[in-house]
Amino acid sequence: MANPTPQNRAPAPPANASIIPGRTIAALIDHLGGSLLAGDPAHRLDHPAEPQRANASSILFAESESALATALSARPGLVVTTPNLAAAASCAASADAPNPVPQCALLACDQPRLWFARAAQLLRPIPPAEGIHPTAIIAPDAAVAAEATIGPGAVLQSGVRVGARSRIDAGVVLQSGVILGEDCHLWPRVVVYSGTTLGNRVVAHAGAVLGADGFGYVRDRRNGRYTQFPQQGTLVIEDDVEIGANTTIDRGALAETRIGRGAKLDNLVHIGHNCRIGEDVVIASLTGISGSSTVGNGAVLAGQVGIGDHATVGPGVILGGQAGVLSGKTLTTTGTVLWGTPARPLRQYLRELAQLARLARKPARDAKASSNQDE
Repeated sequence: MANPTPQNRAPAPPANASIIPGRTIAALIDHLGGSLLAGDPAHRLDHPAEPQRANASSILFAESESALATALSARPGLVVTTPNLAAAASCAASADAPNPVPQCALLACDQPRLWFARAAQLLRPIPPAEGIHPTAIIAPDAAVAAEATIGPGAVLQSGVRVGARSRIDAGVVLQSGVILGEDCHLWPRVVVYSGTTLGNRVVAHAGAVLGADGFGYVRDRRNGRYTQFPQQGTLVIEDDVEIGANTTIDRGALAETRIGRGAKLDNLVHIGHNCRIGEDVVIASLTGISGSSTVGNGAVLAGQVGIGDHATVGPGVILGGQAGVLSGKTLTTTGTVLWGTPARPLRQYLRELAQLARLARKPARDAKASSNQDE
């Protein structure tokens, strides 16, 4: 990869280009599957929408009878729904008119919401490559793919590598040796420390800080003063990870911190040093994970979850809002919603709350009974 120049840059796609050719229903079905029950497969689509804003080039989805009725009445270009709902709608239309004319295309698939989301990605316009802004600062030995975009005021230090079609927005800082894969997008003011590797199609939103020193100190028992434990490890972010605004992920102390493929991190999440976050993990805002903890594949962490150091959250575990996991604790209850601190099954948590409420009311009842006896 070499620094691009006007002479060696690949031609930019048109401003309205998308991943699929023609933007037709047929092209979407080729990519995503599904059965077209009504409508013209050559009809062109532009965007997903909500019913109130739909037009002939919009896609809507419906997963209930009421939602389907609303979607059909909006007359978009395409409605995506389940096979059962589609069959019911067809039967209703046949009963109302001998030769009903579909007002919009109707497609059946097993997961309409997922089909809708994936279609939105396929229809999303591909932004044209814009080259390197004249105010960007790029080290002579940094390698930037010809199709990449480097925004104003971005800083790429020595040894940085940027993959094809990646976009680096204004004010981003990539410290020495950072590796950024293909089709990534770093929004404004993202800071990536040395020792960090990002895979392909990684998105980091504004203000994220990746690879900073972990919070590790050694206390001198004689005088109470602290010395930083070495923070010289690495951070690896695998393919298809999305990182929310102002989220921070620390590098490993002596080894690595790793974020697994497809993980989705909300805004204002913190992940400490040496953590391992599995594939397809979802972490909501204001969650904090202390150092050397592990979160298994497919786990879900709701907002404001707190996890102590050296804890293990197993694959598929679901932690409800404000749940707490104590240091060194291991949770393996796959598919069960856990709540409270320490985190425990939701039904148990609710029973305990009810029992506490009854205990709190008991002194009041006893006092009232005693007062009645005195009278």
